Amino acid sequence: MASAFAAAPSSCVCGIRIPTACRFEAQSTVPAPRFLRNRVAAKTRSSAAWSLKAGLWDSLRSGFLKNNNSTETVEPPPIPLEVEDPLPEDLVLLERTLPDGSTEQILFSSAGDVDVYDLQALCDKVGWPRRPLSKIAASLRNSYLVATLHSIIKSSETEGEEKKQLIGMARATSDHAFNATIWDVLVDPSYQGQGLGKALMEKVIRTLLQRDINNITLFADNKVVDFYKNLGFEADPQGIKGMFWYPRF
Repeated sequence: MASAFAAAPSSCVCGIRIPTACRFEAQSTVPAPRFLRNRVAAKTRSSAAWSLKAGLWDSLRSGFLKNNNSTETVEPPPIPLEVEDPLPEDLVLLERTLPDGSTEQILFSSAGDVDVYDLQALCDKVGWPRRPLSKIAASLRNSYLVATLHSIIKSSETEGEEKKQLIGMARATSDHAFNATIWDVLVDPSYQGQGLGKALMEKVIRTLLQRDINNITLFADNKVVDFYKNLGFEADPQGIKGMFWYPRF
C-alpha cells in the first residue's frame, strides 16, 4: 500500500495503543504496529500493470490519441461485467461436548452479524480501550468484510435452548478490486490457544481471495508479528514502510 496506507491511524475499532509518530521513530514505550503484506500480493502485483496512465481515458474524450502528427485509434477498455460477491458463509469449525453434557459449536460466519454491545464486551475482555458505540457501528457498516466466531452452547436438559456468544472477530476494508486491509483481529482470552485465531484469519484470507482480491495487508504489534508471519504475511516487503499521519496539537 504505497499510498493507501498513509492515512491509517489505528488498528482496532475499540481503540489501540498508537505510536506518537511514524512507527520507525516512535518514542513511546508501546510497541509500534508493523506493516505486513500477504505474499500472494508480492507474486501477483509485479505482473499486473496498466499500459496507460490512470485518467488517460478522461483526457481522450474524442477517442483518439495523437502522437508525432499521426492519429491512432484508441479503443476504450471493455466494461467489466458485474460479478456478485459470494454469499455469506456459515461454517462450524469445532463441535465438542462440555463436562455438563451440553454441546458447544464454534461457528465461523462472514455475514457480518455483530452486535456492537457484544463487540464492546469482547474488546473489554482483551483489554482494548473503549470507543464510542456510534463509531464502532460505523466501522462495521463501512467494512468490506466482517467475519465472526460465535460459541453456541446447546443445553442437554432443555431442548431448543441455546446460548450464543461472540468470541472472535476480524474485519477488512477494501477498494473492492485490488487491495484489502485486515483490522481488529481479536479472540476471547478464554478461547485463545486453541487455533481459533489462525482458523479465523485463514477463512478471512480465503474469502478475500475468492473475491479476487490478492493484495492483503494488515498492521500488527511486535508481539504478534510472528503469528502473522506463520500465516504467510511479510513484514515491510521490498522495503515498503507503513506511514502514519497524526494531527499535532
